[in-house]
Amino acid sequence: MAYILAVNASILADSGGTCGDHDVSCKFPPLVNPGYLACLEQTRKDLVVATIVSSLTGCFIMGMFANLPLALAPGMGTNAYFAYTVVGYHGSGHLSYQHALTAIFVEGLIFLFISAIGLRARLAKFVPKPVRVSCSAGIGLFLAFVGLQSHQGIGLVGYSGSTLVTIGACPRTSAVSEEMFCQSGWMESPTFWLGVAGFVIIAYCSAKNIKGALIYGVVFVTVLSWFRHTPITAFPDTEIGNQKYDYFKAVIDLHAIEKTAGVLSFSGMGSVHFWEVLVTFLCVDILDTTGTLYSMAEFAGITDDNGDFEGQYFAFMSDASSIVVGSLLGTSSVTTFVESSTGIREGGRTGLTALTVAGYFFSAFFFTPLLASIPPWAVGPPLILVGVLMMKPMVEIEWEDMRQAIPAFVTMILMPVTYSIAYGMIGGIVTFVVLHVWDWGVAFWVKLAAVIERAGCGKEGKASSAGDGDGGKRVQV
Repeated sequence: MAYILAVNASILADSGGTCGDHDVSCKFPPLVNPGYLACLEQTRKDLVVATIVSSLTGCFIMGMFANLPLALAPGMGTNAYFAYTVVGYHGSGHLSYQHALTAIFVEGLIFLFISAIGLRARLAKFVPKPVRVSCSAGIGLFLAFVGLQSHQGIGLVGYSGSTLVTIGACPRTSAVSEEMFCQSGWMESPTFWLGVAGFVIIAYCSAKNIKGALIYGVVFVTVLSWFRHTPITAFPDTEIGNQKYDYFKAVIDLHAIEKTAGVLSFSGMGSVHFWEVLVTFLCVDILDTTGTLYSMAEFAGITDDNGDFEGQYFAFMSDASSIVVGSLLGTSSVTTFVESSTGIREGGRTGLTALTVAGYFFSAFFFTPLLASIPPWAVGPPLILVGVLMMKPMVEIEWEDMRQAIPAFVTMILMPVTYSIAYGMIGGIVTFVVLHVWDWGVAFWVKLAAVIERAGCGKEGKASSAGDGDGGKRVQV
């Protein structure tokens, strides 16, 4: 799970955080402005620490109180949705960073309340199965798409004015519009090919069931990118590049959060977008985190015949509490990670496993300079592979049944192409209802007719019985 420290911080920093016009130090546009870029770099460092603290909190509660071998960290997919849709790339979305964090904070409190009173698992069952199952796959495709782009991935996918997306991967000197559009030199970017090499390493190690596959690829790409004065360096000869390199050389530093902690703003609660975001995160947390938690418990063999397990209450409370803590520090919602299966596979059955992970997160506090210096082309490969892993639940869909297949496909495809988890879920639910409304209507009228018929028969029977009773009395007289 070590990769999440760099990946989550890199993705969330793309939202721009609290950086804005007040950080612009000269006449240049924000994305090439030294003052703005310095603010972004500070934000990224803050988010590394925020990721560590929120993950450590969840793992500690899970291990100490639930006594389960499950690890937690900010969820992949929800962080991309937060950065690229809710807040938008460098603040181009409907909500500011502060308002979006407030939505997650309020959602976390609601989620904590739902978990405390035991409604969490019941609410998940109200969502149609095709939508519930394909939601994970849709988020996986969303993540993979992000990992293929230039601003937070290997750079294979670029912008096209005619087809929206096309092949990119051109050198920085041939790219314009924030390196999203290639004028020439397609597939000639050195960092792209380095990212491809990292993905091959991750894919091969995963295929061979080698432990730590994700981190091996990230480390390989990152270490090569740390050498200066090369075509693949993460520290170019610019003002911001020199600042990054100076911080990187420190290696060990106990970084204090300056930009992202305690920035909640409740002034946006009157916005429709605020509540849309809140409901979306709540639905995803109910579906995704609850589903992952149950699947990991089942994998560990600690569930009973009803699917429940010992420590379930505190397990639910741990990720809900971590969401609240994470939002106060500046990060998106926290969830139980499927990588918990690695510790379970090695024999972990108690909270000692989660406490060990918490200990590793604590040690990461001191290496923020290294974690903050991981480049985007090292982040892309694990995002793509996580997308692969999140496709697994799709085997539960009965593809021959179109009433399951169509809502599942709509849910899955809308998430990456609209850059929105919410639109995918809405599209899937609406499609499911449309395909079933006729059957539900027919079934309703059939049942209503049967009830009316039984009621009519009951009245006739009572009247007949009453008549027979009177007749009997007259005979006796």
